[in-house]
Amino acid sequence: MAKYPNGSTPSGGNKRKMGFNPLWIYLLVALSLLGIFFMRSSDTGNKELSWNEFQRIAQEEVFESITVHRDGNKAEAVVKEDRLSRVFTKQELRSMQQPNFSMLSSRTKYVVITHIPSVDKFADYCERVDLKTEVTYVNKGFSLSYFLINWLPMILIIVFWIYIMRRMNGGGKNAPGGGIFSVGKAKAQLYDKTNIDVTFKDVAGLHEAKQEIEEIVHFLKDPSKYTALGGKIPKGALLVGPPGTGKTLLAKAVAGEAHVPFFSMSGSDFVEMFVGVGASRVRDLFAQAKSKAPCIVFIDEIDAVGRARGRNTNMGGNDERESTLNQLLTEMDGFGSNSGVIVLAATNRVDVLDSALLRAGRFDRQIAVDLPDINDRKEIFAVHMRSLRLADNCDIEQLARQTPGFSGADIANVCNEAALIAARNEKSVITRDDFMNAVDRIIGGLEKKNRIVTEEERKSIAIHEAGHATISWHLQYGNPLVKVTIVPRGKALGAAWYMPEERQITHTQVLLDELCSLLGGRAAEELFLNRISTGAANDLERVTKIAYAMVVYYGMSDKLPNVNYHEQGGDYSFQKPYSDETAQIIDQEVARIIAEQYERAKALLLERREGHHALYELLLEREVIYTEDVESIFGKRPWISRTDELLLSEHNEATTNQEEDQENVRGEKGSEATPPPFNA
Repeated sequence: MAKYPNGSTPSGGNKRKMGFNPLWIYLLVALSLLGIFFMRSSDTGNKELSWNEFQRIAQEEVFESITVHRDGNKAEAVVKEDRLSRVFTKQELRSMQQPNFSMLSSRTKYVVITHIPSVDKFADYCERVDLKTEVTYVNKGFSLSYFLINWLPMILIIVFWIYIMRRMNGGGKNAPGGGIFSVGKAKAQLYDKTNIDVTFKDVAGLHEAKQEIEEIVHFLKDPSKYTALGGKIPKGALLVGPPGTGKTLLAKAVAGEAHVPFFSMSGSDFVEMFVGVGASRVRDLFAQAKSKAPCIVFIDEIDAVGRARGRNTNMGGNDERESTLNQLLTEMDGFGSNSGVIVLAATNRVDVLDSALLRAGRFDRQIAVDLPDINDRKEIFAVHMRSLRLADNCDIEQLARQTPGFSGADIANVCNEAALIAARNEKSVITRDDFMNAVDRIIGGLEKKNRIVTEEERKSIAIHEAGHATISWHLQYGNPLVKVTIVPRGKALGAAWYMPEERQITHTQVLLDELCSLLGGRAAEELFLNRISTGAANDLERVTKIAYAMVVYYGMSDKLPNVNYHEQGGDYSFQKPYSDETAQIIDQEVARIIAEQYERAKALLLERREGHHALYELLLEREVIYTEDVESIFGKRPWISRTDELLLSEHNEATTNQEEDQENVRGEKGSEATPPPFNA
């Protein structure tokens, strides 16, 4: 039967390999000690006498038999049971008559042991006194009981000690995990072109970052091209970017492209509970790298060990992380030479790294790995769709436009979810509808078809979501609306989904229009229900964050213009970077901005009252409405671009015949939890 490399059979069963189990050693020791106990229990009647006393008692014929050991000059005599009182005291007999658990003898033998001067003198004594007791002379040969009692415990202790020492020392060359004597060894994994198959072709997008990374590979392949002009090979490159953008994937591609040894290690692997272990592992890592130079050392999540020093004081104690960082700084650019060793590192928290680690000479380059734009998303979709069986109606450009803000990991998840949805529906190929459902599933969560919602709650949700849609439709910088739904999905009872524009900078009016649109749901509840609910919790959270950012960080306030109140001060400062009077002004400005946009939203809703009512009634009837439904009520938006118009028309065409509720990419959740019943 064929087997896979991991030892499993094609049928799915795994055959466990027979190996040595350390528990057998413990079992053997326990059985040996138990046997020694039982064997010794059979000798509870032993008593040692002097030679003179033995001669006196032997003449009284109290012995049943005598055994003389020629090699040991020792005699053992078995006492007759009816003459025990002549040899043993009452106290000795009482202790000897305790319950005997011996498995080796059926009864206790009372034996007297003495050391004789010599075998010849013992024979002369027997002839002189005419001893009637049977005497047997034996030569000391191999005795299993003697060996087990005297030598086996010592042998077991030595074997057990050797075993423990080998385990503590790592169990040999290929033993995983190491032990106490290898705790200071680096746990870096060594890769080369034979055990990694990721290349730059598998890294889509990220053209600028990939170009700088490729230069490092060229440095290692042909260093003379750059050093001939007097240049020096960069010592390190730091990959910086949000999670899921492909920093580790770029490092894997470097390992697959560069024909040099590649050491990979995580930043958390340096940190240990023992003092000095992190620094020792850093030294060992660079010692291995120097021995295989030229090579590349990759440290993933370097913020685990490279945090700024002095921020977390340890009350005068030894900080293991700081000592590890100091050793890393020394190894990267100290008195020692690390020629031929290039250090790659990745982090998404560059703001917490120590400034000495970021300087030129250690990390000469900081490579930004940002979220992909629309062109990069096309390439990423193309890479992940290679292995998928796609229908003819799958449009990569449409998918790229409908996933703004998605990272490479998110896009990979979309492709995988689409394949799972198609397989769940017994399809032979993956269609465009499956990708739409996958995007909805990732963004909005699982559809809750069985959630119980009362009619009063449905009306409240419909009015809320219709308020969002109405305000966004009539604002110049409102995001193009794609779909509005009151079907529960994830934590939200309803949602309005938009197609946000990808902007590099955002001006004041864009943020104000976004605030007004977010407050449209709460404003609609107050105007048309005369009460408010908990459904706007997520909206209010986003509104508060945007308003505070406008005042505190962007300087978009009339009373506090052109000031950025970022965290200033030293490492030990716990004070806010502004006075109490300024904090009061900030709160007033935030409240003013939110109040103005709230009144603006209410004014727009009152102006478009009839359209809003028609929209929420249509929501109650269909539960899901699309762009063309809103357009039939309010007319075309005067500010929509031709590109957005084409994209929305494509999306509406794709979702017209779908039976299930589908929600688009970027939208605002209308509720975080089910609201309580409203009062009459």
